[in-house]
Amino acid sequence: MRRSWTRALVAALALAGASLVSAQTWEAPMRPVRSDQSAADREFFPMAVWYSGGKYRAPMISRQPEQERAEWLRDLQTIKATGFNTVKTWVDWATTEPVEGQYHLEDLKQLLDLAHQVGLRVIIQLYADSAPDWVGQKYPDAEFVTATGVKIHSQAAPGYCFDSQGVRNAVLGFYRAVAKVGAASPATYGYDLWSEPHIVNWVWFNDLPHAQFCYCPYTRARFRDWLRQKYGTLDALNASWYRTFTAWNLVDPPRFGTILSYADFLDWKAFISDKLAEDLRAKEEAVHEADPTRLTTSHSDIPSVLASPLDDYGMPDDWKMSAQVDYYGASIYPKHASAQLGGWPPAFRAFAFDGEYSASRRRGFYVGELQAGQGATGLRVNVPVEPSDIADWTWSLIAHGAKAICYYAWYPMNAGYESNGYGFINLDGSLTARARLAGRIATAVSRHAALFHDAQPLPAKIAILYNPLGYLSGGDTVAPGTAIRDSMLGVYQALWAENIPVDFVHAHQVELGGLAHYQAVYLPYPITLSRAASSAIARYVEDGGTAIAEARLAWNDERGAANERIPGAGLDQVFGALETALWPGTRGDYTFAKAAPDGLAGLRVPAAQFEEDLSIQRGTVWARFSDGKPAVVTSRYGKGRTVLIGSFLGMAAERSGNPAAQRALQALAAWAGAKPPVSVRTLDGQGVPAQVEARLLADGPQTLLIAVNRGPTGRFGFTLARTAARAENLLTGAPVAMQGAGSQSCLQLGLAHNAVAVILLSPP
Repeated sequence: MRRSWTRALVAALALAGASLVSAQTWEAPMRPVRSDQSAADREFFPMAVWYSGGKYRAPMISRQPEQERAEWLRDLQTIKATGFNTVKTWVDWATTEPVEGQYHLEDLKQLLDLAHQVGLRVIIQLYADSAPDWVGQKYPDAEFVTATGVKIHSQAAPGYCFDSQGVRNAVLGFYRAVAKVGAASPATYGYDLWSEPHIVNWVWFNDLPHAQFCYCPYTRARFRDWLRQKYGTLDALNASWYRTFTAWNLVDPPRFGTILSYADFLDWKAFISDKLAEDLRAKEEAVHEADPTRLTTSHSDIPSVLASPLDDYGMPDDWKMSAQVDYYGASIYPKHASAQLGGWPPAFRAFAFDGEYSASRRRGFYVGELQAGQGATGLRVNVPVEPSDIADWTWSLIAHGAKAICYYAWYPMNAGYESNGYGFINLDGSLTARARLAGRIATAVSRHAALFHDAQPLPAKIAILYNPLGYLSGGDTVAPGTAIRDSMLGVYQALWAENIPVDFVHAHQVELGGLAHYQAVYLPYPITLSRAASSAIARYVEDGGTAIAEARLAWNDERGAANERIPGAGLDQVFGALETALWPGTRGDYTFAKAAPDGLAGLRVPAAQFEEDLSIQRGTVWARFSDGKPAVVTSRYGKGRTVLIGSFLGMAAERSGNPAAQRALQALAAWAGAKPPVSVRTLDGQGVPAQVEARLLADGPQTLLIAVNRGPTGRFGFTLARTAARAENLLTGAPVAMQGAGSQSCLQLGLAHNAVAVILLSPP
């Protein structure tokens, strides 16, 4: 059910500035939690395991549920007794509607009945990507089609194209039928409407490299409608695409790159991400026709900040998707079989978590799938998942804004290429230490559900630009690989090491004035930037903001056209310097002058990928390349300040691991006014403060401190930029000694290696 993480990590995310974004996907307001939910539901925090009766793996379900009723009841009783409060069950279309109009939902009814009996809530996962055979027989022209014209004959997966009105009606009918059953049960908590959205799911075409989707007649017609809404007239489209269409029915999606404009490619990718969001909204509306009071959610296979360009199967934009449902989220598999051996490092995990929290507009996100057991794909396995991993991942996710945790899965996979992977317990039904520990965590969270539901991470003062448009510079003829991700990651992990909160701000949010909430914004790998975003950045600085940008700022605009000057779109005036030459590769390091701000003076930092020759307009040089030419320039503009770096500092910090690059990023953040709300120091000389991640969440006057020690056992002092009168360890119930002075609170904790502390601080 999960796509290959290797593919996902090189996946494309594409849109092309405000002019390419439909009103429906972006302007749909973020809903408050449904007012018609009960108070108990609004204060509920789902701690769930995936389970749908017996040992079936998703999306397979039992076809004889009544015969397995006693077994299901025993499993659900064990799940409840272990400490979980929810199960996430699934319903696949292929089994549910084997004959058109005849729905078989006995398994769902039985599970809802048994869950209610034992006191568990249920989140219902719907799978329309598993389609019954009659759909293809009735709608043969609704098969997915590649750019080269190959038709995909469904084998249950990947189903049929949602752009066919017949298929759409059938899918939405399935959704309404499931929701009618869910609406009738008090056990139902909500619906996950789409697991890991893509145009095509759960198939890998090894004999069709770079198969792009979808070029069926229905998607092509929908694309034309999208273009009509965007351009209005055929003349306007021709001018943008540099084409000579004489009728709308002649317009077709691009299938390859050319030496001319690639505006067609930009529009096609923008349409795909809009389409995915609009399709999610259609599913949400269908469910709420039948069950208007339960919440809705969906989850990507990988957070957008990790996704790279040119995904041929269609990659969702988490910011767009989160506007369509009550909660959006992602699958989190730090030790997936396709992940690096040993799993994601802590900073990489936090990067993904904060990316998802930012996409939720700081409301909170649902973890649709959290890895419960060893990653396995055929004969490829990752290292085992340990109980300490479960504790670290779970509490870290909550510390970064998660509002539901759904572990995948209760039983390990018993079929397919993931056999024996990903489960909490063993196939013989015996519990593991991982499951028992997760149950204890679930119990602790449930005991304080309202607090964990309402508490939010403290607002960040610094933002990193997330700019999907940058991935598309050059069209489909070139790809930056992981350059953009690595550039963002390098900046993020330098600040994460200092426990400085960071948000990711989407380029479209920038266009709408979203930078006003931040003291500073960092622009990594900003080679393509819409004119609207460029103008918004200029206004932000003029009004008193701080902007730090890397090389080739706004080289291209949202149409893929090169600006006359670099920085482009007037940003040369804002940043006080102009590019006069560009050097590929690197000619050496650059060194900060003694006159540079504290922390920067004397640092020698490696260049990465590009070096710009900069002509100083009115700025001050902070650093120079080895040949003496300016490398870093600072300037004033209006009430604000800017820094322009003539290379890619974030990428250098991530790829080289150079400590000077990381220190430079930390010093720039300090210069911009970013401070950690929690500082950590060692008290006994044993622990390493830098290996303790400390996050603060606030619920009105109450504050939560969640600390994870990934280093040696030690005793640590925590200084919090918040006052408190009392402190309590929520995991043990024991009071924690603390001191307060002015606007700060100080407390001491002993933390073993891999230990977690969750401390509630009450106001004076």
